[in-house]
Amino acid sequence: MRILSGIQPSGDLHIGNYFGAIKQMIEAQNDNEMLIFIANYHAMTSNQKGEILEQNILKAAAAFLSLGIDPNKSIFWLQSDVKEVLELYWILSQFTPMGLLERAHSYKDKIAKGINASHGLFSYPVLMAADILLFDAQIIPVGKDQIQHIEIARDIALKINNEWGEIFTLPKAKIDDEISVIIGTDGSKMSKSYQNTIDIFGDEKVLKKQISSIITDSTDLKDPKDWRKCNVFNIAKLFLDKKGQEDLKIKYEQGGEGYGHFKMYLYDLILNYFKEARQRYHDFLSHPEEIKECLQIGAKKAKNIALQKMQRIYEKIGI
Repeated sequence: MRILSGIQPSGDLHIGNYFGAIKQMIEAQNDNEMLIFIANYHAMTSNQKGEILEQNILKAAAAFLSLGIDPNKSIFWLQSDVKEVLELYWILSQFTPMGLLERAHSYKDKIAKGINASHGLFSYPVLMAADILLFDAQIIPVGKDQIQHIEIARDIALKINNEWGEIFTLPKAKIDDEISVIIGTDGSKMSKSYQNTIDIFGDEKVLKKQISSIITDSTDLKDPKDWRKCNVFNIAKLFLDKKGQEDLKIKYEQGGEGYGHFKMYLYDLILNYFKEARQRYHDFLSHPEEIKECLQIGAKKAKNIALQKMQRIYEKIGI
């Protein structure tokens, strides 16, 4: 099974990135053909400063490798190193109705959050479709908020297949219902855009500050607390097995501990969970040449696949 996933280099990775996507990639690479890319073209919709984007790419690659992405098992590359994706993006645009993009929820949500409207942001789903269709990806692990983008990719692929024959594989979204949307410190989806993240590799003081900012209610320390509605619990449960979750529920229900106690518990939980990855991350950043070599090897493999696909498309469009 060919599985494809990408993540934007939009700064320090947070636990929403990990549980929403990266953990699935790590697990999938053992028994599948796993394709993983750092989506730096997509990142330009929110950052056009070259020096920042360059640094974020290194940090994202170091994070992927540190968390368990194995370049010997997966094809791991930088999106911009396979230029064919932009060529396909333009070709797909000719088959994409405006109404299809105007109905995209993600664009509307981001504009509502104050992100500047641009053609890049508006046509983001077409570039995402190019990422997927260029490599004949069969399965795309996504959160619920990205399902519509996979549906858009399928709609475009169907339209072209009806015109040219069976050119593109129709992708399917893979969703883990348990963790499809990771909440942030404010209770909404965790996102850099919303400034509600908990970073994986950040300084311990920053981590503690982020966790301390988690919004909770005003229940008194001595009173029982509703774990179902607690943002701290809903983040902590990501790191716990069933027994650990049940033990934490009991602490909530018996009272006697305030939200400050639960936040400190979450702080220790996160540090312990990512202890080894945090060490590897700093080791990789000390040797950027190793990171770049991994990405270049992956890019060659990805480009070979892309060129074969584009050759079939050239024949159809007369290029």
